[in-house]
Amino acid sequence: MTTAITVAWEDHADLVVVGGGVAGLTAARAASRRGARVLTVSKGGPTDTATQYAQGGIAVVAPVGDSVDAHVADTLAAGGGLCDEDAVRSIVTAGPDAVTALRDLGAVFDTAGDGDIARTREGGHSTRRIIHAGGDATGAEVQRALGEAGLPVLFGAAAARVLTDARGVTGLLVLDERGFGVVHTPAVLLATGGLGQLYACSTNPPGATADGIALALAAGAGVADLEFVQFHPTVLFAEGGTGRRPLISEAVRGEGARLVDSRGRSITEGVHPLGDLAPRDVVSRAIAERLTALGEDHVYLDARHLDGFATRFPTITAMCADAGLDPARDLLPVAPAAHYSCGGVVTDVHGRTRIPGLYAAGEVARTGLHGANRLASNSLLEGLVLGERAGMAAAIERAGTRVETDGIPAVASAVCDRTVLQQLMTRHALVVRDANGLAAAAVELDRMSVAASCTDADRLEDSALTVTARALLLAAQRRTESRGCHTRSDRPDTDPAQARSLELRIDDDGELSFTTTELTGVN
Repeated sequence: MTTAITVAWEDHADLVVVGGGVAGLTAARAASRRGARVLTVSKGGPTDTATQYAQGGIAVVAPVGDSVDAHVADTLAAGGGLCDEDAVRSIVTAGPDAVTALRDLGAVFDTAGDGDIARTREGGHSTRRIIHAGGDATGAEVQRALGEAGLPVLFGAAAARVLTDARGVTGLLVLDERGFGVVHTPAVLLATGGLGQLYACSTNPPGATADGIALALAAGAGVADLEFVQFHPTVLFAEGGTGRRPLISEAVRGEGARLVDSRGRSITEGVHPLGDLAPRDVVSRAIAERLTALGEDHVYLDARHLDGFATRFPTITAMCADAGLDPARDLLPVAPAAHYSCGGVVTDVHGRTRIPGLYAAGEVARTGLHGANRLASNSLLEGLVLGERAGMAAAIERAGTRVETDGIPAVASAVCDRTVLQQLMTRHALVVRDANGLAAAAVELDRMSVAASCTDADRLEDSALTVTARALLLAAQRRTESRGCHTRSDRPDTDPAQARSLELRIDDDGELSFTTTELTGVN
């Protein structure tokens, strides 16, 4: 049964930004500088974002001993053959200017003894190019600097539907404590972050429920590369731990910490030339294989030999202390957990989707930068660069467009209980998958989903998780190979014929369908 929407309030804006992390705040500032009247809507409070928790830093070409070509090469190598090289080069080239703009806002980065910005190295990088703040609190500093712009933000507000007509975007349906409201606007920019809450255990905040994926699909945009979910290899393990789990930054391994199993043996020796600093998909897969072989549920990170750990990593030290651990004395129990979506809403390098007036930036967007596996610390880079570009594009391209939404649709969707969905995805679509498990998850997800009106924030989130889980499972079944973050135990080899992305949209019958042709060699 569908419940009709009663509109309790209305507003107007030139641009509505959905999400208050690095991409959303950067976009809002960029559009405001062009004279656009911008409203940001955020489900949570000022720091309920993935940006806030980002420890490692920002990957940006170093002025000495580095180059754009080297950063591009590292990104392409990590991306498993699915990166768009032109997009990679475009975004990497813009990195230094993006960081300069952030510093002009007051962001303070750690410095070395010579006074220059300090840089560390992370997995997949050929040199030390990662800049950081507060040791391991880079995201918090980025969030602070961007959040002090004083632009209007509607907190506690969930986006329910992007409203469109033949000309493109006409508004956004929003749910807050007043009830459903409509913001009449010619431009909506999705910066909603990731989809970590598809899984029982994730590094993502509770609000990472794939909202932007669902909003884009319902509006007619495409999504791609959803099968490539990056699992961070070193998330602090706790028996029975669920929900958001603290990660131990890759920068710890960059400073010399080692991954070992319960018998003290290296996890990555002989697996990859970069060892513990191999790309994240390689390290997570190596851990998963070792755990299967030993019948155990975690390995260890050994940082006991590192001098000055507490000074370099104060946030991680405090986090470990909360768990009764001291990195200077104890082996740290770790295991992979859902971390970052390499795919998302299909956009160009200015955040444009196929729907006029609908833009996306940050983790929710699929620009071609990450391909099948994200290179460490390219995420904040992308948020800064694409946030700026998408905000500018929205302000310029939709300037003067007059819209007035009417005929608000009912918000109804298939919804699966969140706990059931997370259990299915954790069991069948984790680091290593196979055809039988993926098919079983898809069947069970359909069986456990019911049609429902989405009239509260929890139901909206569950609806977004449900459609995104369906899309991910479809793509993971279609990709009958192992590539990047997507590992199929029944198809362990990489198939050159499948070196392209799979795009999904909702068709005229309301079903998810592929817009790309069949992959050669797919059975």
